[in-house]
Amino acid sequence: MHNRLAQSSSPYLRQHAGNPVHWQPWDETTLALARERDLPILLSIGYSACHWCHVMAHESFEDEQTAALMNAHFVNIKVDREERPDLDRIYQLAHQALTERGGGWPLTVFLSPHDLLPFFAGTYFPKSPRYGMPAFADLLQRVADWFAVNRDQAATQSAQLRAFLQRQYAVPPRSAMPSVAMIASAEDALMRRFEPHWGGFGGAPKFPHSGDLELLLASDQAACRAAVLHSLTRMAEGGIHDQLGGGFCRYSVDARWEIPHFEKMLYDNALLLPLYAKAAALSGESHYRATAETIAHWLEREMRAPDGGYYAALDADSEGEEGRYYVWSVDQVRTALSADAYAVAAAHWGLDAPPNFEDQHWHLRVARPLTEVADSLGISLTVAQQRIEEARTRLLAIRQTRIRPGLDDKRLTAWNAMLASGYARAAAWLDRPDWTQHARAIVDFIHERAMRDGRLHASVQGGEAQFAAYLDDTAWLLLAHLDLLAVDPDPDHLYRAIALADTLLARFEDRSGGGFFFTADDHETLPVRPRSFTDDATPAGAAIAAQALLRLAWLTAEPRYLDAVERCLCAGNDTATAMPAAAASLLHALRHWHTPATQLVLRLPQDGRSAWQPAIAAAHGRGIAVVQLPCTRAADDPLPMHPGKGDGIAWLCTGSECLPAIADPEQLLRELQALVPRQ
Repeated sequence: MHNRLAQSSSPYLRQHAGNPVHWQPWDETTLALARERDLPILLSIGYSACHWCHVMAHESFEDEQTAALMNAHFVNIKVDREERPDLDRIYQLAHQALTERGGGWPLTVFLSPHDLLPFFAGTYFPKSPRYGMPAFADLLQRVADWFAVNRDQAATQSAQLRAFLQRQYAVPPRSAMPSVAMIASAEDALMRRFEPHWGGFGGAPKFPHSGDLELLLASDQAACRAAVLHSLTRMAEGGIHDQLGGGFCRYSVDARWEIPHFEKMLYDNALLLPLYAKAAALSGESHYRATAETIAHWLEREMRAPDGGYYAALDADSEGEEGRYYVWSVDQVRTALSADAYAVAAAHWGLDAPPNFEDQHWHLRVARPLTEVADSLGISLTVAQQRIEEARTRLLAIRQTRIRPGLDDKRLTAWNAMLASGYARAAAWLDRPDWTQHARAIVDFIHERAMRDGRLHASVQGGEAQFAAYLDDTAWLLLAHLDLLAVDPDPDHLYRAIALADTLLARFEDRSGGGFFFTADDHETLPVRPRSFTDDATPAGAAIAAQALLRLAWLTAEPRYLDAVERCLCAGNDTATAMPAAAASLLHALRHWHTPATQLVLRLPQDGRSAWQPAIAAAHGRGIAVVQLPCTRAADDPLPMHPGKGDGIAWLCTGSECLPAIADPEQLLRELQALVPRQ
């Protein structure tokens, strides 16, 4: 046996191609080999930007003696959790069951070769005993010895674990539609955890949790909306937000948003971009717009691939050290800047305070507001802004000469579709046609490059579409096309949305129990078929499917979509009742089920939309969902309730109920201006 990772599509797997461990990919060849040799499987799941994955690799997987133990006693499989989120979901839950605590990465699980169920699990293990954990080499020997003499016990435990996993992924018998009061329960639960000074929810480590912020920002409670705005402000001021280059890191290790775990993920920024844009539109505060724009600048500068799509992640480490690319010494900054610019930068970014990263470096964050700095230095705010921009430009240029963090250059369909949705929604809120074009380019890339033989796939790597699409890929792409209809009147968005919706129902829906499985109906057989109604780092795929199908149902008057949403919400009732704050994205769909949002359907004349543009802008400014399509008399027009005719015609609808059609753009503008803006 030899290491087979060199030809892997995943950059993470290729990072381990030179290990002395005989790593194998997860495929039928490897699984058959484990069964044939009757050896337990050591399954290691991680991702390329994971700091502790790198630590364990350097300590153990690159060590000849440790590798010899692994090769002698196990069939060793390495999995990229971003390529195989189905495996990650199953084995993270199994880890939780076996250890009674949360998981993480690297995930280390030992599987029986015949049923692929784990009999022992953990996450990071050190090379020598510390942190209350055994040395990894000692653990390997003990696990191998135990499995050799306890096969019956392992089989019994596997049966119990399988039953547990099946219970976790099962849905109860047909349940009632969740009450709208559940949304208030979730809001109350989140507000009890709200940290009033630093914002966000709970203590360290602190994650953005965009789904929670999205739910509260749509609340009719002023306190909920204020909590979101305060959290977004604090996050933008913190070190989790790159003060020089823009973009957000995955999470903060402290409760102050000050020191991040430095990896930058595409999905976080895809979700935060429209949140900051919406905050800017609702509040009128320019700093939210500025933050949205810095996210977009970072995405375009560092994450967009030359041939289309956006890369997955930037590593936390550079030159083998976490955060090295981002942190500074005071001398480095002082030498780089003029005395005037340094005076502003030092006070604004905390360089005049003790080092905040490992007691020897400074990681930039907003320590003092620029207005306060300007007052203390006796200069105008305009001058202070000019000097901080001078400092930012100069330091960013210097930083770009450093050795960059590793780039995971695979392009994931779900995360790219998430960004297309984010760009489209942000474009509507802030009137940014260039962001509309970015969103359009992403979905075109997905349809051109992630489709193979008519089937959507989850990843594009090395020019090839890889892995049949999961639920999240399909649901987010559907939502992206619906969001694009608000700003891009191309009927292809509607036709593609309908095709994706039909795929959701045909390949992913649980017609008997309700809701959606994470894998398609022809996916490889695994110990269980995962599903979830709760958010994790990203919103639950079932929730995004429900949100998108509900919007499409009201638009097309298609009862199949509405029935699927009803089944999904009913199936998620028990989960949302037990953990309302964990099901924010599902409850966002529930909100619109009970109180359908106002929607403007506009059939535009063939010669353009200029006369209708003021009404479109007014609708966007009030948070009204807009659908723009050209006038058409085609026999297969999928909008029977909204036929295109004349020189443009519009309908204002709430759910399935519409006001009389409006053919005069000025009348439509008056109707929109009379509506109460939605928060």
